[in-house]
Amino acid sequence: MTTPIYDPDDPRGITTGELELDERSGLRRVAGLSTELEDITEVEYRQVRLERVVLAGIWTEGTLVQAERSMRELALLAETAGSEVLEAVIQRRDSPDPATYLGSGKVQELRQIVVATKADTVICDGELSPGQLRKLEEVVKVKVVDRTWLILDIFAQHARSSEGKAQVSLAQMQYLMPRLRGWGESLSRQAGGAGGSASGGVGTRGPGETKIETDRRRIRDQMVKLRRELKEMEKSRTTQRAARRRARVPAVALAGYTNAGKSSLLNRLTGAGVLVDNALFATLDPTIRRTKTPSGREFTIADTVGFVRHLPHQLVEAFRSTLNEVKDADLIVHVVDGSDEAPLEQIAAVREVLNDIDAGGVPELIVINKADLADHEQLTVLLRHEPNAVVVSAMTGEGIDELMLAIEADLPLSTEEVDLVVPYARGDLISRVHELGDVIEIEHGAEGTRVHARVPTHLAYALKAARV
Repeated sequence: MTTPIYDPDDPRGITTGELELDERSGLRRVAGLSTELEDITEVEYRQVRLERVVLAGIWTEGTLVQAERSMRELALLAETAGSEVLEAVIQRRDSPDPATYLGSGKVQELRQIVVATKADTVICDGELSPGQLRKLEEVVKVKVVDRTWLILDIFAQHARSSEGKAQVSLAQMQYLMPRLRGWGESLSRQAGGAGGSASGGVGTRGPGETKIETDRRRIRDQMVKLRRELKEMEKSRTTQRAARRRARVPAVALAGYTNAGKSSLLNRLTGAGVLVDNALFATLDPTIRRTKTPSGREFTIADTVGFVRHLPHQLVEAFRSTLNEVKDADLIVHVVDGSDEAPLEQIAAVREVLNDIDAGGVPELIVINKADLADHEQLTVLLRHEPNAVVVSAMTGEGIDELMLAIEADLPLSTEEVDLVVPYARGDLISRVHELGDVIEIEHGAEGTRVHARVPTHLAYALKAARV
C-alpha cells in the first residue's frame, strides 16, 4: 500500500491532487542519453536532450481527474521528447507560487524525489517565468524545463523542411531571450571579474556575464535572419495559395489535436503517403494534395500541425504562415480522436487555437476518427454534442465515403456562366447542367446542344473540355 504524500502548503493537511506512487511508477519508460552538466552557454544548455525526469504540476482549477489527465499528457510529451519518466507530483493551489511555481514545502519534497530517483531534469506542467525557473533550479539542483520548452524541444526534433526548422528555431529563440541567465551556483555565470565593482566596466565583468551578452547578441542576429528567411518563404506560400484561388480550386484544411489521426486520414482520402506515426507532433510540415469529390469536383486538402492544450504562443506566432493554410481554407475538417478519454476537451482546445489564428469563422466539419477503437457510449455522447459530425476510421476505411459526401456538401459552390456547344454524345453533361446549374437558354443545332447557363465551376471545366 502506498503512503499518501501530504501537501505541506495546504492548511487543511489533506492529500489534494497527488498522483499515487504506483501510477507514477507505471508510466511507460523511454530510455534517454546521459546529460553532463558543463559550463556551456544557456542556449546550448537548454538544447540538451532530456532524459531521466520528474514531473511537477499545479492543480488550480477543474477536477482532480482533469489534473491527473494533464499530467499523463505531460508524461507522454516527455516520452515523445526522449525522456524516461520516473515520478510525478501535483499540488493543489489557487495559483502558482510567484517565486518557485510550487509552494516552498512542495519544492523541498520535489528535491527529495529528485535525489531518490537520481533524476537530472524536472518538467513543470506550465510556462514558468525566468525568475521561477531560476529559483526552482536553485532548490532542486537539476535542470528545470517547463511545458512550453518541452513542446518546443519536440518540434525541434520533428521539423524536417527548411521552413519548419526555421519556424521552430525562431520560436525557441523568442522563448530563450528573456530567460538567458546562469544555471545555479555551480556554473557561476554571473560572478564578478577581477575588479568586482558594481559599476561595471572593463575588467569588472566576469566571463559568465560576457557569455550571456554573447548569447543575447547571437540570438538577436539569428532571429533577424530567420524572420527574413521566413518572410521569403511566406511569399512563396502566398503565391501558391493565390494560384489555387485563381484556378477556383476549393481548399480544405485538416486540423485537430495532435495524434488525432490527421495524416492517416489524408492518406486514406488521397493516397498521399504521408508519414504516420503514433506519436505527438509527428507532422509539422504541411502536406497539400489534390483530390476529387464523388461528383468529380476537385479540391485541395492540407495536413497541418497538430494542436495541443496551451500551445506555446511562440509557436503560434512562428508558424503563422503555415497556419494560414487553415485560416485561408474554405472548409476546416476538424479531426477528433474518438478513442481519447476526453475528446470534448480536445475539441475545445483546438477551437481555442483556431480562434487565436483568426480561423474561428471558417466553416468546420467535425470528423470523429478511430471509430474502430472508440467506445460506443462515448461515440453516442460525442454525436449528441456534435450532431453533424461524421464518424470514420482512417485505419479501416469505415465512413470515408460518407465523409467525402459531407465535404462535397460543405464546400462553397462557386459558379461560372458558360455559353458553348456540347456534342450530342455528351448528353450526360446536359443532364448535369439541368441538375446543378441555372439554365438561361438551350438550343439544339447541327453539331450539338448550345448551352447558356450558370453552372458550378467544376462543371464549367467539364463543359469546356467537351465543347465542339
